[in-house]
Amino acid sequence: MEKGIQNTKNAVVWLCLAHLICDVYGGFLNPIMPFIASKLGFTMAVATVVISISHICSSMMQPVFGFFADNMLKRFFIFWGVIMASVFIPLTPSAPNIPVLLIFMILGSLGGSFFHPQAMGFINYFSKQNCSVNMGIFMSMGSLGFAFGPLLAALITQVLGLEMLSYTSIIGITLALTMFFCVPKLSKIEKKPKHKEFFKSFKEILNCRQMNYLMLIAMMKSLITNSSCILLPFLWKSMDYSPFYIGSALFLFVFAGAIGSFMSPRVEKLFGSKPVIYFSMWATFPMMVLFGLTYQKHSILSLIIFFIIGFTTMLAQPIVVVWAQRTLPEYKSIVAGFINGFCWGIVALCLSVLGTIAQRYGIINVLIMLSIIPALTSYFVKYLKSEN
Repeated sequence: MEKGIQNTKNAVVWLCLAHLICDVYGGFLNPIMPFIASKLGFTMAVATVVISISHICSSMMQPVFGFFADNMLKRFFIFWGVIMASVFIPLTPSAPNIPVLLIFMILGSLGGSFFHPQAMGFINYFSKQNCSVNMGIFMSMGSLGFAFGPLLAALITQVLGLEMLSYTSIIGITLALTMFFCVPKLSKIEKKPKHKEFFKSFKEILNCRQMNYLMLIAMMKSLITNSSCILLPFLWKSMDYSPFYIGSALFLFVFAGAIGSFMSPRVEKLFGSKPVIYFSMWATFPMMVLFGLTYQKHSILSLIIFFIIGFTTMLAQPIVVVWAQRTLPEYKSIVAGFINGFCWGIVALCLSVLGTIAQRYGIINVLIMLSIIPALTSYFVKYLKSEN
């Protein structure tokens, strides 16, 4: 019995580590995209479309892969997800043209889409009573990886050159092979799941009003995170900041999100689920206004504000994921795919025109206007039913 418990604890540790590494690669693209665009000769408008395609591929397919993950006990998606992300995303700076760039980005992003829903389903399976705490740690490790990704990519680009990023693939490949021996098969602790019909499963999820409210909240979090990470590197590059500065700024933003995710279960116990979600959705707007007022003349202060935005935006994310899994417990991986993937993909699809709008109206103006939307949509939080 004790050995079984230890194995499940080890599985959670390795899944968290894999989330860290997988999202390190996911964080590579934002800080270096302005320099890839300069190398290949395309505009910010084209770059935002390219990045949006990447986010769509890493997000929109997650519920589909989550469906297959829920219908089998094999570990296929967590292994191949890490491998695909670690091989193809580091190859993007070496792409000779936009079509090849897109191929590398799509394949690498699909790796993230493979990994996340099954990994979050596994966290739920292996955690049992500690699900909220372990999910908070798991989410924070992903945010930490997404934070270190820009920093690592920017540092390698500035010191060694863009093409040297391809050598980082060895880290992810090694981890994936190690996980094969360290993450036990679910068949050892779970009975074979009853087969679920694809369309019936998706219809049941999408017809659940509680899930619709939770997905709306997840979309609002993605709106702030994605728009900030896509647009601000272009703003800072136009101000002649170095790749390392841009990577460091994005690191601070997403690292703050990791802290928010890690602290989320503790803050939830103190104040309750709904107050944390309300705060997370409302606080972004005044912070973004302050950032817009300080970024030109008070760069240090603006980075502190940017850090706070990252913290508040991700503070409620683990709460939303676990709440969704408890709402429809028979669809752990699919639900995780919707909250952590599909919702982000929908926002990425909307943001595909963001570069064109920002070129016309200004990056800061667009970010401030976008930050109003979560505050307004927080109205629907009151309709969430209390958790068990």
